[in-house]
Amino acid sequence: MASELSQLDKLESQSIFIIREAYSQFRDVSLLWSIGKDSTCLLWLVRKAFFGKIPFPVLHIDTTFKFKDIYDFRAEYAKKWDLELLVAKNEEALAGGMGPDKSKFNCCNELKTVALKKAIAEYKFKALYLGIRRDEHGIRAKERVFSPRDEDFEWDYKNQPPELWDQYKTKAAEEEHLRIHPILGWREIDIWEYIKRENIPVCDLYFAKNGKRFRSIGCETCCGPVESEASTIDEVIEELKTTKISERSGRAQDKEDDYMMQKLRSLGYM
Repeated sequence: MASELSQLDKLESQSIFIIREAYSQFRDVSLLWSIGKDSTCLLWLVRKAFFGKIPFPVLHIDTTFKFKDIYDFRAEYAKKWDLELLVAKNEEALAGGMGPDKSKFNCCNELKTVALKKAIAEYKFKALYLGIRRDEHGIRAKERVFSPRDEDFEWDYKNQPPELWDQYKTKAAEEEHLRIHPILGWREIDIWEYIKRENIPVCDLYFAKNGKRFRSIGCETCCGPVESEASTIDEVIEELKTTKISERSGRAQDKEDDYMMQKLRSLGYM
């Protein structure tokens, strides 16, 4: 029967296994929801894993610089899906005037990484589910499905546990915090084909208007669109089969420094 499963069936089954395996180990856990396609897809998988209801909080790190469309989508689907939504901000940094003009690294670190660390400490989460994929960015290729962080939530990317034949290090040491990545092995096109198959709602920013659309969304100040005429899911899928443009080509923080993402992630960034 396994050979008859489609690629999407196999990916879905593996992700749901990881989601349930993690929940069997941890109860003090949350799902990080950026409102982007990947984390929304992960949220959908978690709902399927637990028969329509997510049994833990969903956490959104709010820099206050997100697109209005993201806030509108968050409000609509947090209500429709009956989510226990937590919104975290680094209020001290915002009050001090932190923003993109202070450099992309400082802004991301303070308004995302530090905000996330504060939320983990406040709610005492032992683990977080994240919707990251290896093919999205080079530094994420170094990740593991169950990725330990130290007591300061920092990531030692040179010292990761081996994961052979889907054998995961699911237990954390007392001082460790785990990041769980159930869709790590998915590709961008897999995400879109799954969105199509499952009829998953996604933010309208992903669909072309006036010859441009967003491949990756986040803060309005740091995201740029790509040239595109893909205004439907089918057209997005067809575009991805031939495009030479990288998924995060519109992300300003990716352009500022070749090693910026590695530095941010080592400090605890998503």
